[in-house]
Amino acid sequence: MDQHAAAGTGATESTDPAPTLLDGNAIADRTHDDLASSVDALRDAGVTPTVALVSMTESGAGRTHVSMRQQACSEVGIRCWVCEIDPRQPAASLFDRLAELNDDPAVHGVSVQSPLPDHVDRRAAARRIHPSKDVAATHPENLGRLFAGAPRYTPPTPAGIRRLLDAYGIDTAGKRAVVVGRSETVGRPMATLLSGRGPGGDATTTVCHSRTENLARVTRSAEILVVAAGRPELVDAEMLSEGVVVVDVGINRVDAGAAAGGQVVGDVDFESAAEKAAAITPVPSGVGPLTVAMLLSNTVDAASRHSGVDVDLP
Repeated sequence: MDQHAAAGTGATESTDPAPTLLDGNAIADRTHDDLASSVDALRDAGVTPTVALVSMTESGAGRTHVSMRQQACSEVGIRCWVCEIDPRQPAASLFDRLAELNDDPAVHGVSVQSPLPDHVDRRAAARRIHPSKDVAATHPENLGRLFAGAPRYTPPTPAGIRRLLDAYGIDTAGKRAVVVGRSETVGRPMATLLSGRGPGGDATTTVCHSRTENLARVTRSAEILVVAAGRPELVDAEMLSEGVVVVDVGINRVDAGAAAGGQVVGDVDFESAAEKAAAITPVPSGVGPLTVAMLLSNTVDAASRHSGVDVDLP
């Protein structure tokens, strides 16, 4: 395991080593550098990778996520179109815009941003994106290809987690892995990757969810634990075994009194979990930056596929 360990707390009487902090920012930065070279190769061939981010929200957090993706695209040379739709409009307005983007040969990737308004069905929106442009891998065809072991694009968050574990030399083969959460974009694809054959897989994987009885008993069996439940600080030290690798996917805003926007916490109680974990992701700066990096990687891949210009992907 790559020993980028966190600094100690200063409590000299403790002999317990600090856990390795799995720094998503550092790995994302390296991925961006590699992607920039791939983008340059496409540009030399007359192809500018282009992604359309379709936003139908007034959420401040949602707009922040779009801004972060725009910035990342700019850093590696990807053209980013932000298509904003009034969230008071009917679902047909979103579907019509997606149809236009599907037909536009200048656009290689399309991603609908979260959250969507209550009157728009997320799955229906995913089905309206052409599978070849579905760089977030939410279309049923792309999910089916992943589950069949022949992915076109891998959902960015699971792909980012796999890259993070690999970068820190964390071997999954033969390990007991537990995924808390069964969403179509994180939980189930992550379990598929962990249990699949080959690098980043070959783990004995359990998926937990809201109907799991005695969740703590299951999580304590994990050597690798991925938590993507969307519940602030659901998992604490009492639910972990010693030496576990903890990957926290959660991004939750909780009330912090007068603090603007509240405090951001994960699905794991970091302070207590760090007492048991051998390695753990911080929130933020853990999984999030790699989710963005892998969305960009899928966009470059899509541009390569659409243009027929082969490039090396990181």
